[in-house]
Order: sequence, then C-alpha cells, then structure tokens
Amino acid sequence: MAQQQAYMTETADGGSGPEPRGDRLRRLFGRFLGDWRGDRQIWRRGIFVAACAVMLAVIMVLHSRIPNTIGNLGSLVETFLPWLGLFIPVLLLVAVVRRSATALIAVLLPAVVWLNLFGGQVSDKTAAGGDLTVATHNVNADNPDPAGTARDVAASGADVVALEELTAGAVPTYERALDSTYPYHSVQGTVGVWSKYPLTGVRAVDIDLGWTRAMRATVTAPAGQVAVYVAHLPSVRVKMEAGFTARQRDRSADFLGEAIAHEPLKNVVLLGDLNGTMNDRALNAVTSQMRSTQGAAGNGFGFSWPASFPMARIDQIMVRGLKPESSWTLPQTASDHLPVAARVSVTTGG
Repeated sequence: MAQQQAYMTETADGGSGPEPRGDRLRRLFGRFLGDWRGDRQIWRRGIFVAACAVMLAVIMVLHSRIPNTIGNLGSLVETFLPWLGLFIPVLLLVAVVRRSATALIAVLLPAVVWLNLFGGQVSDKTAAGGDLTVATHNVNADNPDPAGTARDVAASGADVVALEELTAGAVPTYERALDSTYPYHSVQGTVGVWSKYPLTGVRAVDIDLGWTRAMRATVTAPAGQVAVYVAHLPSVRVKMEAGFTARQRDRSADFLGEAIAHEPLKNVVLLGDLNGTMNDRALNAVTSQMRSTQGAAGNGFGFSWPASFPMARIDQIMVRGLKPESSWTLPQTASDHLPVAARVSVTTGG
C-alpha cells in the first residue's frame, strides 16, 4: 500500500510520467527567450540580413521606378514580382539562426509590403452568378493533340472560347472538334473565337506585326452585346546579353490598347496570351483601361505559364463594362500554357 501511494505521488508530481507537450514547449521557448535576453550582441548581429530585407522592401515598393532602359529590367522584375515574397521566409530563417533582433524587425518591412501588394490576390473573391462564361487558351503551334485540347476546353462549359497560336494545318481539326458545341466561329490569322451565340462585326485588329494575331467580334448573348477581342502579343525573351527583350511586344500592346480605347460598345472582354502580367508597365495601354477577372474575382494568382510549373499569368481575361464574378484556371492540356476561364455579368446599356 505504501509502495502504491509512493508511485501515485511520484507520477502526480510528473517525476516518472510523460511531460505534457505544452509544458515542454513553454520550457523550450522560455529557454530560447532567456538566451536572447542575455545576448549583448542581439542588436548588432544581422546587419547585412537587415539591409537585404530593407532592399527587398524598397524593390517591391518602387518596382515602377526600376528603369527599362537597360534590358527592360523593370518589366522583368514586374513579371515575377509576386515571387519576391519567397525571399521573406529565407531572411526570417537567417535572422533567427543569427539570433538578430535587428534583422527580425527589418524582415517585417518586406512582409508588410508584399501583403499590401498581393494579399488581396491570395484570398478567394469568387462569387456565384454571371451571364457569360468565357475562356482563352494558347493551344501551342506544336500541340500533338489538337482535337483533345479542343475537347478539354469545350468541357469547361464556356459560352465563348478564344484560341491563340493556331496553325493553318490544325484549324480544321479544331473546327471539327468544336463546331458541334459552338455553331459560330471565326479564325483570323493565328487567332480564333468560337461562340454559342451569333457573331457579327468580325474583323482583324492591326497590332503592328505585318500578319494577323488579333481580332474582334461582337457576341450577341442573351444578356446583351459584348465586344470580344482576341490577341496574341509577340513573345518576349530573357537573354544574358540583352536582358528582357520585349520591344515588339510593347509596341503591339500600344496598338491593341488604342483599338480597345476606340471600341464603341460598353461591354468589352479581351481574351488572349499577352506575354505579360498585369504588373508589367509595358502593357499599360491595355491594363489601364481594363480589369483583370483574376484580380477582381479569382482565387489565388491564377498562374498560367509554363503549364508544367506555372510561374506567371501571361494568359489574360480582362473586361471593361462587364462585372467579373469568378475566374479560374482550367486543367492542363497538351499545350505549354494552361487555359483560363471567367464568368462575367453583362451590364445593361451596352
């Protein structure tokens, strides 16, 4: 009996029983803080890490001030701007390992800046409703399965589908695969639009290339008329000797923006591969007058390229007059881009 009482007393005091996990964490945390409190170098260490954190914050805040005169550096930074946030946890880890209070405080700066720039995109802004579902896809000129790609995009349920990078040899395949779902369509050069509703006012749009990579059409949907623009802006390249080469893309963006600015219809949607993100200042002629459906009604960044590991949203759906309700990326096809889709509400008086 005495032995039993001794055992109960010992386990009650925690002498031989397992220590509660919460108590163990509190003890370790207390020891950690105690070590930091007794460290006289806590404010002097980590100055370089703190400087890197401040520089990161400055780059994100002043990204529009980074000049494009040398290799279009500003546009290159803006294309991958959200990814600068990956440096924040790295700097935080180094600050903890270095046991630097200065660095820890400094890391708060880029964290706050990143959240201010992109925190709204991380949240889910999708809503129910909408009158018209649209989708766009750069199908890739070397697509090994155009028929399968067409069926995948049609399965999205979109009312209007835009395709870019069409080749003359592949167009009949896309037409056969899509015509049963979309009775109205038009192909202009290397871009095309397929619609469940009648198309009128179809014409090519000059974006200063010498061949057709943009078009417009009026879709007469049940909720009203919508001007649909489809565009595939020239590709950009990142070269060691030349930087971010995008001069032709930038000039074509200006021509496209001018065409949209003169569009008489109130409700306008732009579908296509713009080879640039909404942050890229070079697309300002377009982005300054239109809203991104992903930014307004998406869930996350909606990266679309490259399909195997999307790092940037260069495939865009933008609207003017229309109200974005939801925006999303579609499953991967045989292309090197992901298709993207959106549902919008048509405003009256268009």
